[in-house]
Amino acid sequence: MSSEKQETASVRVLGRWPSPFVIRVLIALGLKGVDHELVEEAVGNKSELLLASNPVHKKIPVLLQHGRPVSESLIIVQYVDEAWASQAPALLPSDPYARAAERFWAQYVDDKFPTAIRVLRGRLDGDKDEAAAQVCAALQHLEVAFADCSQGKDYFGGDGVGYLDIALGSHLGWIRAVERIAEIRLLDAAKVPKLAAWADRFCAHPAVADAMPEVDRFVEFSVKNDGAVKAASANYK
Repeated sequence: MSSEKQETASVRVLGRWPSPFVIRVLIALGLKGVDHELVEEAVGNKSELLLASNPVHKKIPVLLQHGRPVSESLIIVQYVDEAWASQAPALLPSDPYARAAERFWAQYVDDKFPTAIRVLRGRLDGDKDEAAAQVCAALQHLEVAFADCSQGKDYFGGDGVGYLDIALGSHLGWIRAVERIAEIRLLDAAKVPKLAAWADRFCAHPAVADAMPEVDRFVEFSVKNDGAVKAASANYK
């Protein structure tokens, strides 16, 4: 076996399919053409491998390459870009300013979306109207960011899917799911037309389609699991 094949065959991702943070890692690996295995973690039961691989945060995702762990999804995406730099496409732009801008907006996405989406799913207590307003306001800012970053092209990354596309796009499954669950409109083409069109292009990309489950699966998962998780959390207050 060649050294390159040995390298790609040794990649595993510890995670769960519904996690947007796991999805973004799978998209990055798919874009780079890296063979990998998703090792599913059971809901509510952290494996010994996960605890040993991420002893600080004890959270998914963790990428294991030759047994060496890399944690935190945005860090993993950057690692994938650098570890397989010879394999197109580049996920981060080469220009330092453009790279900094994409990192800023990626962090903004993770500051604004995860908690609000969990509230809209019913997984966390909170004001659903306030959560929806937060998501909509964030999407308005990202509509402007898309125009700046894309420079009139199809993706935040320009001609192809890049780092910021992955950071935001990994949340699209849950955004569309909570639109059904909470009976609201978040990604409204009348209010954020560029983002709405981008979302359709992003989800249709082969590397994304391979990693992103259908919206129905997210809805079914939420109906089956979110209430039970919320109730279990309440018992420990």
